Amino acid sequence: MSVSQFGQLADGTPVERVAIARGGLSVSIMTLGAAITDLRVGGRGVVLGFDDLASYLAHSPYFGVIAGRHANRIAAGRFRLDGRDIELERNEGGRHHLHGGAKGFARRLWSLREAGPDHAVLALTSEDGDAGYPGRVEASARYEIPPAGDRLRIVLEAVTDQSTLVNLATHSYFNLDGSPDIGGHLLQIEADAYLPVDGEAIPTGEVRPVAGTPFDFRRLRRIDGHGGDITHDHNFCLSAVPTSEPRPVARLVGRESGIAMDVVTSEPGLQFYDGYKLAVACPGLEGRIYGPRAGLCLEPQRWPDSPNHRHFAGAVLRPGKLYRQVTEYRFSQVGHEDLKP
Repeated sequence: MSVSQFGQLADGTPVERVAIARGGLSVSIMTLGAAITDLRVGGRGVVLGFDDLASYLAHSPYFGVIAGRHANRIAAGRFRLDGRDIELERNEGGRHHLHGGAKGFARRLWSLREAGPDHAVLALTSEDGDAGYPGRVEASARYEIPPAGDRLRIVLEAVTDQSTLVNLATHSYFNLDGSPDIGGHLLQIEADAYLPVDGEAIPTGEVRPVAGTPFDFRRLRRIDGHGGDITHDHNFCLSAVPTSEPRPVARLVGRESGIAMDVVTSEPGLQFYDGYKLAVACPGLEGRIYGPRAGLCLEPQRWPDSPNHRHFAGAVLRPGKLYRQVTEYRFSQVGHEDLKP
């Protein structure tokens, strides 16, 4: 374990970076956004990121962050809670609310509360009225590599003093091969339904079966194997509510590296974004250029725009209750017989 200064914000405030490792896994996390800046499996990098803070400040499309107070989108930045109309900051095209606003959890400086050889704990306080949200929220993110050394475990917790929304999501972009794009990766998602969206990526309210659509990943298949000009930025419906224990919900396999990543989570939704909008203006880790689909996101979370749809898996947190998300990214090496398209 090591803690070092990664850079400074414009006002001179230092940003720290902590490195943890165990077995074949090593992870670096910075205090800005509680973001994973590097994740290596057997020495191979599997996430997108930058080597310097300046690039994150100028060019990062949420690389590796914890998104919140409410990850994903809320239509028109508006919802009703306990008979009260709540207006949030509209930071996406001036029309919708995205990832907690322009100064959401992903853009805030977290404090490093604890660090050891195989774990790190970061914390953040979001005051009443942040981006329009009611209530003071105390949040924490624990990154841990368990003894087997083959997985990253992330525990996100939060409490509030007023009824509010809390929906946190890990937002790493994965590429298990180091390839120019992720179209050849194999993906499986254990979901029978997904949320269709309109032209502004807002859920329509329908919960649609994946059967017979390009969104059917119930069996492991190539991401670009369905044909047609398909892009992915949708919530996959895993359950109606969070589960008491994390369970396997997705599997990603790099056909060139043979690295497999299993996503295990307690959350009821998984946002699959294939990175089709990526066009990063500066080199990333190891000098790589991040163009369209250079990496993909598999983000466990509550369903997007849930406060505006009663039948969606919701994100309301009450005083005296604990928000808790447990997610693991488990890594293994697979044989040639598992790498068929």
